[in-house]
Parts: sequence; structure tokens; C-alpha cells
Amino acid sequence: MNTNRKTARMAGALYLSYIVVWTLSGVIGRSHVSVDGDAAATAGNLLASAGQLRTGIVGELVAGVLFLLTAWALYVLLKPVNRSLALLFLLLNVGGVAIQCFNELNLWAALLLSSGADYLKAFQTGQLQALAMLFLQLYDHGFWMCQIFFGAWLFPLGYLIFKSGILPRALGGVLMVHCVVWLTTFLQHFLFPDLAAITYISYPLGFIAEFGLTLWLLVMGAREQQPAAIQTSWLPE
Repeated sequence: MNTNRKTARMAGALYLSYIVVWTLSGVIGRSHVSVDGDAAATAGNLLASAGQLRTGIVGELVAGVLFLLTAWALYVLLKPVNRSLALLFLLLNVGGVAIQCFNELNLWAALLLSSGADYLKAFQTGQLQALAMLFLQLYDHGFWMCQIFFGAWLFPLGYLIFKSGILPRALGGVLMVHCVVWLTTFLQHFLFPDLAAITYISYPLGFIAEFGLTLWLLVMGAREQQPAAIQTSWLPE
């Protein structure tokens, strides 16, 4: 088996592992904790599902590592096309993963506030419940903050795939479109929170783009020929 194909399949396996671990972590850990507008009910959920939430936090940290390894494998695969652009998407991925992992502290803070520890007796019950809700909301906003990195990395990744000659050009094109749509969704979340209809486009497109890339890498791998260098004068090598 040639080097390109092995590297591509490694990237696909890591990408699929990331998707599975991240999805399961959300379902197990945080999906049913927060109750909008009801701090008391949220605190009750935190207390009742503390073990599940801890499992979810650990799972999301593991998912972050898997996503970083995915970006590294894609960097190895695509750096012969243009090393600078490959390094760019790797660094954007690192930035997103760093924020994502740091953001888990907000979930852990919500857990601590519902733990009933002695040092928390200085606060009234209502205050603890409100603070726990605050940290859960901070987690949600932190999740969206890292999406500017996870959106931006898709464009250089898609461009290199489009130019590489070892993967279908259509995959690269869809990833670049997904980048624009996902960054628009990021802006919508913070600037126009009432225009949620845009997510009706971004989520299905994201599934097609990223899951499609994952399956192609895992099942088909990459073509045997070495990728041709990009003949574009304004891109540094």
C-alpha cells in the first residue's frame, strides 16, 4: 500500500473516531443537563447526572486530541501540495482545539457548584444554582467561539484537496463552501441570534462535507500519484 493511501486512511480513521467520540460525549454528558430559564431544574440535573457529565467532559477532551491528530495526518498528506497552507490549516485546528479543551472548565465549574462541598456554604442555594447556569451558558458561548477556527481551517484544507490531484476535487469545493457557510453561522450566533434559520443550511452541509471527506479517506484513501505542486505565485511554499 502506498504512503498516500496509508496516510489518508489513518486520517479517515482518526476523523471518524473524533466524530463518534464527540457525539457520544455530548449525548452522555451535557445534552439533557441545562433547562432554559430554570436554574433549579438545571442544578437538579447536574446533581443527578454528575458522573455522566464527568464522562462527557473526559470524552470531549479525548475528542479534541483525536481532532488534532486528524489535522496532523491531513497535514502530512497535503503538505507536498503547499506546505504553508497545510501549516495554516493545522494551526487553525490547534487554535480551535485549545479553546475547546479550555472551555471544558466551564462544565467542570458547573459541576463543582452543584457538588455540595463545605466551602460553598458561604453561598445561598439560589446563588449556586444561578452560577451553575451561568457557567453552562459560558460553555455554550465558548463552544461557538472556537467555531471561528474550526470554520476557517476548512478553506485551506478544501483548497489543498481541490488542487492536490489525489482526492476528488468535489470534496475540496464542498469544504470551501462549508467554510463560508459555517463562518456565517458563527457570526449569526453572536450578532443575529434570532436568525436561527441559517443553521438549516449549515448543519446538513457540514455533515455532507466533513462526513463525506471522512468516508472517502477511510474507504478509498488517496490516489497513488504524488500531488502536483500548486503553481500560484502569491502562495508561499
